[in-house]
Amino acid sequence: MTTEAGTHPATSVSPTTRQIWTRTQGIALALVLLLAGAVAIAVIRSDTRHGALDPRSVDPQGSRAVAELLAERGVSTRVVTTLDEARSATGPDTTLLVAVPDLLTERQQSALHSATADTGGRTLLVAPGSPSVERLAPGVVADPARSPDSTLRPDCDLPEAERAGPADTGGIRYTTIHLQAASCYPSERLATLLHIPDPSGSGDTVVLGAPDILLNDRLDEHGNASLALQLLGSRPHLVWYLPSLTDSTAAGTEDERGVFDLLPAGWLWGTLQLFIAAALAALWRARRLGPLVPERLPVAIRASETVEGRARLYRKANARDRAAAALRSTTRTRLAPLVGVPVAQAHAPEALLPALSAHLHGDGQSLHALLFGPPPRDDAALVSLADQLDALEREVRRP
Repeated sequence: MTTEAGTHPATSVSPTTRQIWTRTQGIALALVLLLAGAVAIAVIRSDTRHGALDPRSVDPQGSRAVAELLAERGVSTRVVTTLDEARSATGPDTTLLVAVPDLLTERQQSALHSATADTGGRTLLVAPGSPSVERLAPGVVADPARSPDSTLRPDCDLPEAERAGPADTGGIRYTTIHLQAASCYPSERLATLLHIPDPSGSGDTVVLGAPDILLNDRLDEHGNASLALQLLGSRPHLVWYLPSLTDSTAAGTEDERGVFDLLPAGWLWGTLQLFIAAALAALWRARRLGPLVPERLPVAIRASETVEGRARLYRKANARDRAAAALRSTTRTRLAPLVGVPVAQAHAPEALLPALSAHLHGDGQSLHALLFGPPPRDDAALVSLADQLDALEREVRRP
């Protein structure tokens, strides 16, 4: 359906501000909720996880209290976060505390053990699991079953344990092949604290099954403070090693694993099952399994509304090529009967253009560019094309 210019008022296809807000308010609300949730999670996690076993932290899970008590007794505390700093700080007058040994890679654990061996100092490992304890303290094995009780009695001849008495060492349990080792605070005949002297007789290694005696909120219970101060205060300097995942020595190791290696076993088969289930669900919920069936509309829609609706869709999709093709195809279909060309040959340039040129006594090249030319470059060119097609049709229809 074509109309003369100025016959009907022009309709705008540009969305209004209200329409833009209506379309985007759901996305904006989702982004606000997502941002608020991320902030809330960050705050909650920072409150609960900040400063765990950190001698600078006053949080319940921090260790500021034991560091202050050691300072009153003349023991300096230095915090390090990299393997290189920990290795360079070892010495006969130093106690090296490794807060979370399981965070170290295999290569880091082996390098740390090599650096602390035969230095004459003390190495204290806090709750190392298996197999990290086997690399950091060869000859020690961690039992898979943890201690059912938290507070245990010493039951050994280690002077530090005898003076401290009962303490909260219950956690990981260990066995050792070292004959000179002191097995303290046993739980079901397995030790939760091991003291292993070096063969040289100057240094030693302490394996502690739980970090409770070092925490701010547990230091004043039972003999925790006494045991912690004796284990950490045997040398004038304490190096508190907090392993960090950003340590450069953790990268490029032979035991480094990829993303797929970190996924649980059977994930590929599980993913395939989910994909098949999703495909079956989509097949089950599909409304039609064949071609679309045309249906009569329940109400009559004005041609101008249909044209405007399609124009909005074409503009939203930036589909000037399809809009131009639709305009040219419709124009060719209407022009063909007027110049004596069958409708079946309306889209063949060799049939339509000669007939049009003879009817209009014009140039066939300009008609070819108008009816079969390339898509317009912009919206203005599309509007100009529509005007030219209307003008062509009016000229052909003119008696």
